[in-house]
Amino acid sequence: MKHCIVGGLAAVPMAAGLIAAAPPAIAGCQYGGPVISKCDGPVQPDGTWQRCVEFSRLVPSGASSYLVPERRCDVLGPGVAFADPPTHIED
Repeated sequence: MKHCIVGGLAAVPMAAGLIAAAPPAIAGCQYGGPVISKCDGPVQPDGTWQRCVEFSRLVPSGASSYLVPERRCDVLGPGVAFADPPTHIED
């Protein structure tokens, strides 16, 4: 019985260490501002990447209205002048 308790207590710091070493959940993304989020996929061999932007859209509904999240994904890369930010969001 004592071996099980000691083994269980030893596992707690090990699990905490693995959680602390994990990459942050916001890697490759920007949150806030005028949009909900902007996330970039990996850079492809030709220098392009996919950026997905999530934003909210107002939907009127009778005497009230509500916000609906929407997502748009586009391919970006060298020479695209209208991207914000104009470079890949780093991981």
